Amino acid sequence: MKKAGGGGGGGGADKKKVRRSQPLPSNTKQAAQKDVFQLFAEKVRDHKDLVSRWAVLQETRVEYFRGKDFVSFVRNHLELKDVLESDRSLEAEDIANILLKKSLLVRCDRVVKTVRPGKKKLSTFPAHLEIYHDQVFSENDAFFAWTFVKRRPLWQTLLSFCWPVLTLAICLFPVYPHQVKLLVLYSCAGVLLLILSLLLLRGLVFGALWILLGKRVWFFPNILAEEATLKELFQFWPQKDEGERPKWTARLFYAIVGVIVISVLRHHAPDEAARARYQKRVSNIIDDVLEWSPSLALSGMIEKQPVVNITEPNDNVTDSMSSDEKVFSSGDLDDETMPNEEVAENTDGGHRQKI
Repeated sequence: MKKAGGGGGGGGADKKKVRRSQPLPSNTKQAAQKDVFQLFAEKVRDHKDLVSRWAVLQETRVEYFRGKDFVSFVRNHLELKDVLESDRSLEAEDIANILLKKSLLVRCDRVVKTVRPGKKKLSTFPAHLEIYHDQVFSENDAFFAWTFVKRRPLWQTLLSFCWPVLTLAICLFPVYPHQVKLLVLYSCAGVLLLILSLLLLRGLVFGALWILLGKRVWFFPNILAEEATLKELFQFWPQKDEGERPKWTARLFYAIVGVIVISVLRHHAPDEAARARYQKRVSNIIDDVLEWSPSLALSGMIEKQPVVNITEPNDNVTDSMSSDEKVFSSGDLDDETMPNEEVAENTDGGHRQKI
């Protein structure tokens, strides 16, 4: 009986263990569900069709998107909802609310809520944001920023190791071979000239179209933007002009100012002689940089050292010369090289002494 009772007790203990282990699948399911929404958020963020921008949120750069863009994106890419498994039937608004509860998103609002002078409406993507008090999804002028750190691709990790090597290579530029120096110099000068030419051409096109047609057209509109990504930085087509049409008086005034500035610059332009002097000066500076080498530097240091030539007197002459006389070698003093100096000949030793 005891044995059976013991067995029964053992069975009861087993049942208790089973009962205690029953909540584990729900916890596992909850953890898996959290990973599912995390995976969905990462896929949505990495997708190229979701229009997003970078902005400053409380002194931190964040990537954000608009609420209506998220809804249209989810409706056009239903295949991404397969990641949610059992929750694939949720609407875009419900998914966004779950992401907000899981702190994968945060709702933001624009800092500047007034229309700037000369503008008809607020900017579509503001550059400065603040956290909104009500963390609920909305499509009407609502912005949502990602709160998790985006996974860095492999090429960015490899590129981070190249920065110290590049810094060391820049420091060792003076000891490069001459041909390598020329290649680096012309490459950097070409890139700098390309950037300056692009900015100048961009400004000239904007000024000409603004004065003649009254339209604001900036080619490469994000070339000077601090919060733009690499893809947005080289966007060629200009954005739509949202400002008011400028008055003809302002256009006429700036046209007259432009003509005056061009006339003054043309009148005070350097002549050919001055241009040649500037070119020679710049060429000398560049030649000094390109022709530098450790051997030339050491030779220059050696040439700057004072030269002391001391000759030891012969044994048969030391007795005849006084201790206060200076001895010079025959190569240091010559009648032809010093015609204005008086040279006296010592009758005892045959040496020449400078008076």
